[in-house]
Amino acid sequence: MDLLNTLVEKGLRRELPTREEALAVLATSDDDLLEVVAAAGKVRRQWFGRRVKLNYLVNLKSGLCPEDCSYCSQRLGSKAEILKYTWLKPDEASKAAAAGVAGGAKRVCLVASGRGPTDRDVDRVSQTIEAIKEQNEDVEICACLGLLSDGQAERLRAAGADAYNHNLNTSEGTYGDITTTHTFTDRVDTVRRAQTAGLSACSGLIAGMGESDADLVDVVFSLRELDPDSVPVNFLIPFEGTPLAKEWNLTPQRCLRILAMTRFVCPDVEVRLAGGREVHLRSMQPLALHLVNSIFLGDYLTSEGQEGRADLEMIADAGFEVEGADTTTLPEHRREGCGPCGGGESRQSAPAEPVTSTGAPRTDLVSVRRRGAGTDLAPNA
Repeated sequence: MDLLNTLVEKGLRRELPTREEALAVLATSDDDLLEVVAAAGKVRRQWFGRRVKLNYLVNLKSGLCPEDCSYCSQRLGSKAEILKYTWLKPDEASKAAAAGVAGGAKRVCLVASGRGPTDRDVDRVSQTIEAIKEQNEDVEICACLGLLSDGQAERLRAAGADAYNHNLNTSEGTYGDITTTHTFTDRVDTVRRAQTAGLSACSGLIAGMGESDADLVDVVFSLRELDPDSVPVNFLIPFEGTPLAKEWNLTPQRCLRILAMTRFVCPDVEVRLAGGREVHLRSMQPLALHLVNSIFLGDYLTSEGQEGRADLEMIADAGFEVEGADTTTLPEHRREGCGPCGGGESRQSAPAEPVTSTGAPRTDLVSVRRRGAGTDLAPNA
């Protein structure tokens, strides 16, 4: 297929595809799916070999968020029956992180619900970072605390944080349909604050919220322009009790096409398979490893993932290997601050395509987290 040959060549040169090429990946048929995966897999292996980086989430503060993000079980007014608790103490968070590290995680992501941290919250998280690094000196720490104010990113960096996550989630054009309490620009500004402070930027998207193909391409092109080091790709978990509970618009095949498009647009970036993979990719998760080079191990913030041991078996069975702490994730040119190559393309939007339901909702696969942080039960790692 000429399209795929072109995209592979561009990916190996770190050259930006056109919007039309990115849209064409999403429009490929199921009959061509394995060819799409194989092509994007060549780009993935060029920059990351067969390594898979493991990441582990610790939810420091769960629920009770004043923001109205429609996809989130922790949002204002959410009726989802999730765990709700205030800040974990540093030793509690360190213990939770240790479980993930013992399971093979190279990065621990410290997440807290809320619009953004107060200065006192930054102090709490700083103490937690120090506690974790005392026990696991080589582990990477990524903080995800919401919108940052002046000086907060610098303080997190000084405390030992390596990265900061703040996802764009969806396209700028549709952002107001998903969230009204802050803007797309607010999110971009926070990612740039993290980058300015010397933190590795982590920013991604959520697919499956009713968006069109054009919206998906828009947000991935926005991420390419923002140039984070890692791009988590989440698939909506339609929690009962949230406004998007009825949005079941994804098939495993569509998820794989979204991941392939993301890899072609962001060829040398850590593309991470994140929340919702078990719900929407299901038995086709091993194919996704040919597109991504990073996954979350075990459970998520408010939902349960598959067993950590099953994740490790899946990686081994698919012929991949867990990335060790002594291996640097990013290719050398990104570590030196070169960033992606290729010029910017026109941002003229293609016509939005209607999104239709793709089958019966698999509500049986949405499992609220009842173990780990905030409970007396052992975590899944």
